[in-house]
Amino acid sequence: MSISTALASAISGLNASSRQVQTISNNLANALTPGYGTRSVELSSGSSDLGGVRITGITRNVDEALLSDRRRADSTVADSTTRAAFFADMERTLGLPEDPSSLTARLAELESSLITASVRPEEETRLQSTVLRAQEVVTALNQASDRVQTLRSEAEIRIQQDVTNANEYLLQLERLNTQIVDSRNRGTPAAGFQDQRSQVLDQLAEIIPLRVFQRDNGSIAIYSPTGAGLLDGSAAELSFTPNNVIVPQMTQDNGLLSGLEINGIPVTTSGDLSPIAGGRLAANFAVRDTLAEDTQAQIDAIARDLVERFQDPAIDATRAPGDPGLFTDAGAAFDPLNEVGIAGRIALSDAVRPETGGEYWRLRDGLGAATPGAAGDATLLNTLTDALGDPGSLTSGNLGGSARDMTGHVAAMLGYFGQQRLSLDQSVAFARTNQASLVENELSFGVNSDEELQRLLLVEQAYAANARLIQTAGEMLDELLRI
Repeated sequence: MSISTALASAISGLNASSRQVQTISNNLANALTPGYGTRSVELSSGSSDLGGVRITGITRNVDEALLSDRRRADSTVADSTTRAAFFADMERTLGLPEDPSSLTARLAELESSLITASVRPEEETRLQSTVLRAQEVVTALNQASDRVQTLRSEAEIRIQQDVTNANEYLLQLERLNTQIVDSRNRGTPAAGFQDQRSQVLDQLAEIIPLRVFQRDNGSIAIYSPTGAGLLDGSAAELSFTPNNVIVPQMTQDNGLLSGLEINGIPVTTSGDLSPIAGGRLAANFAVRDTLAEDTQAQIDAIARDLVERFQDPAIDATRAPGDPGLFTDAGAAFDPLNEVGIAGRIALSDAVRPETGGEYWRLRDGLGAATPGAAGDATLLNTLTDALGDPGSLTSGNLGGSARDMTGHVAAMLGYFGQQRLSLDQSVAFARTNQASLVENELSFGVNSDEELQRLLLVEQAYAANARLIQTAGEMLDELLRI
């Protein structure tokens, strides 16, 4: 080997060591950076004439299979958390049975007040108290219905945000694909763009579950689990038209609420075949179109049963045929064909409300009575108490056909919501545990500071050896020049 060849080899070794030191430093500096893939310098022997070492590239080391599993876990956590939050909110709105402001407690207070009034029917204060307790029941049902629609409106807003963000992420991924391909074609490092792409994929995966396919040129293609194309060359566009106000009668099925389109093609937003199934976007559609509609149906079933119990013509002979009972549908008699939203429209009869021209004594003497009757007659009050406490089956809803009193039906509804919330809480706990396990495994494949420092020591030794070789070659040249 000639001295010039030795110098060339040593210089190539110094260059390789310098690049390795730079790479190791970047690894250590980004040990906690999300989406960062550990870099390593790929080396190969130089040409047969010059020898030395050649840098063939910088490799970004990641476990794509583990990343895919962790992103699916992120999607599952976002989905189950969104659903569980809905039922937790409704449970707080309706209250637990032991809660003094719960619907169950309101009904119990109404029944107790009716009994108290029947003992001394001539006392107006007791009649007034009963009317106030009845109004509290109405208010609780109104508030529950309003809350359901508020949650639907909030879900509508989140859907729009998710669609907007998903479109932006897909466009970012399209641009990063182009930058990565260009970098590879020019022979410049693309690892930084790949890190950015990984971070964007993490954000998109919370909205829609992803299947990522690596292309030979360094780009990626993205499909939903059911095969809907999201990015393959160019980014897909998601479309959604939000509504400012949502009422119980508005559904996606009747066309009053927007669905989702991908590249102008309508897609289903529910079920296992939905292209968005399993992520936060699907969960928000489920809240708006399934969970909230079902919840509204259960509350409406309770409100309908309450109205119909007191609307029975046999209860109050002073009412004309077709007149509403103590509980009304916005002041009118209830029509079974117009049940949707009854919980939001239920109201106390004006006949017993002084602020609307009514009188408390009509609760005792009849809603249609023109003048007060016998002050000591508690017949109607006892009949109203029986109407509230008699067992009966709900005409609608899916709380079962068991015969229960009014309080029993409400307790069954609260139990139904509580079970849904508990089941989803368990799903959230399982999903989070799985996610945490995958994150831990992912971190184990990330930057290992101890290993990087050990590599740095080896690089330092190689650098020192090459530097010593250059020094020796220099001394040899000096000696030759002195001869």
